[in-house]
Amino acid sequence: VGEHYYWTIGGFKLHGQVFIVSWIVIALLLFMSISGTKNIQRVPKGWQNFLELTLEFLQDIAKSQIGEHEYRTWVPYVSTIFLFILGCNWAGALVPWKILELPSGELAAPTNDINTTVALATLTSLSYFYAGLSKKGLGYFARYIEPTPILLPINILEDFTKPLSLSFRLFGNILADELVVAVLAILVPLIVPLPVMVLGVFASSIQALIFSTLSAAYIGEALEGHE
Repeated sequence: VGEHYYWTIGGFKLHGQVFIVSWIVIALLLFMSISGTKNIQRVPKGWQNFLELTLEFLQDIAKSQIGEHEYRTWVPYVSTIFLFILGCNWAGALVPWKILELPSGELAAPTNDINTTVALATLTSLSYFYAGLSKKGLGYFARYIEPTPILLPINILEDFTKPLSLSFRLFGNILADELVVAVLAILVPLIVPLPVMVLGVFASSIQALIFSTLSAAYIGEALEGHE
């Protein structure tokens, strides 16, 4: 949506502003992780304590959606998805990117680009297919004719709508939030946009939680029934 800052690599046009902000978010997440774990104490405190609480929260998401016996394998994926989306959403809600000028386009949350959200949703789709196939092999596809072969088209369609709903929900909410803040900043600068930005931070957090929870739920659904 709007004008983009393109990088041309090997004949392909890439949205440069998405990569720039994504790399910043990834670098910050790596820095926070390394700084909180470089001197691990038996009794956690400070930053280590915060990271352990965050990990427990993310483990609870995976455990509640995937199941007690299978969730540990998928904690890294669910955690990565949640933290990356949260970081990207907050980067768009809190950082005044407009002060940094690009040759074209402007920096913003990577998640307000449909290409980013589709890529994340595709990763989730590949993950739950992998989960089902690794558990049951080709027998996983028997789920498409359960409980009756009449439902085959509907069950196939469901697997196409899952990534679509994930990607468009995240994209739509983040883009709408940034557009509202931008319009209010023009109409009523420094007054109305501030509470809206606070609300945007909350909404961004909820969107990260929804995406990661649904991702875990889809993986749990792929594993369920193949015990």
